[in-house]
Amino acid sequence: MSLISPWRADFPGILALAAEGQTYLDSAATAQKPQAVLDALLGYLAGGAANVHRAQHLPGERATRAFEATRDKAATWLNAASREEILFTRGSTEALNLLAYSLEHLLQPGDEIVISALEHHANLLPWQQLALRRGLKLVVLPLDAAGSIDLAHAAQLIGPRTRLLALSQLSNVLGRWQPLRELLAMARTHGALSVVDGAQGAVHGRPDMQALGCDFYVCSGHKLYGPDGVGLLYGRNQALAQLRHWQFGGEMVLDADYQSARFRPAPLGFEAGTPPVSAVIALGAALDWLSAQNQAAVTQHEATLHAELLAGLAARQGVRLLGQPQLALASFTIDGIHNADLAHLLTEQGIAVRAGHHCAMPLLKSLGLSGAIRVSLGLYNDGEDLTHFFDALDQALELLR
Repeated sequence: MSLISPWRADFPGILALAAEGQTYLDSAATAQKPQAVLDALLGYLAGGAANVHRAQHLPGERATRAFEATRDKAATWLNAASREEILFTRGSTEALNLLAYSLEHLLQPGDEIVISALEHHANLLPWQQLALRRGLKLVVLPLDAAGSIDLAHAAQLIGPRTRLLALSQLSNVLGRWQPLRELLAMARTHGALSVVDGAQGAVHGRPDMQALGCDFYVCSGHKLYGPDGVGLLYGRNQALAQLRHWQFGGEMVLDADYQSARFRPAPLGFEAGTPPVSAVIALGAALDWLSAQNQAAVTQHEATLHAELLAGLAARQGVRLLGQPQLALASFTIDGIHNADLAHLLTEQGIAVRAGHHCAMPLLKSLGLSGAIRVSLGLYNDGEDLTHFFDALDQALELLR
């Protein structure tokens, strides 16, 4: 019997796509939204939109309450020590750039920033450019054959010159949890700050900041079944206190005259200008929806569906799987076939997958590839979706071969 998703009916977008004959297998790029998120978004916009924090009128007070309620929900969901450790950004990319600029004053020429070979451009380029600006050394941790950061090499490369460690929790190409606890412990031993890119990992279970023990953690709303244009930046209070302000404007100011200004601490000190109010409120609805799910059932569904995906790929001749993915996605190439040609034929059959370098060009280059096909799964996907995918794949391969 084909695996059925009990969450599918919660997602109008998935049902609408299915009615058009489309099978959506690109959730690692962006996830579809449950009805509760759409209701929250429309409810705010249709019920009287207003700016937050700076109005005494009823619409402004109502918007501020809903906006700040999301901060409370995010703090609970991430198990932060306090709500003041939660900053709203416009996504993981902005959060990582914020950190790269706001921590720059702590770094001196010759200091080292450590990343890994699997990083998304969003967790590579801000640190690369910071290193170029400040005369720093960017150290890249190698991977093992499975696609995990090699701990033995990491122990040799993370050392007394390391000032910052920035790593992804879950690779958007290789689909493997990384050994963060061991790596973060190495960083702490040398007094280095740590940044975790949770853009892919956050949706698969509730991230626990107390257990993880990083200084900063970032994630994006649109990968959490929430809206786009909004993200979360968690920072330990002691780590946030070391940041310098990077954007200037309304709300983040305590006092100003023509010659000088004093700025608020985190979180409001790093939320300059009008924030994405509607998106933040809808993100709160997404966190409510995620928190209400039975995590054991979620984990089981994801594991079963992923196993079916891997088994189907393994059964087809010429498939080369990238690494040893553990959940949520699989990236692959097929001998003698260009990934763009295959993606085109899948698209013509209503299969939405991702082709290319997946914003991890250095990783693909290290594997000797210009691109790969990626299938990524959400809670709304089921066994029928994989049947459609493999039927389309077989037809495409027959044509291309």
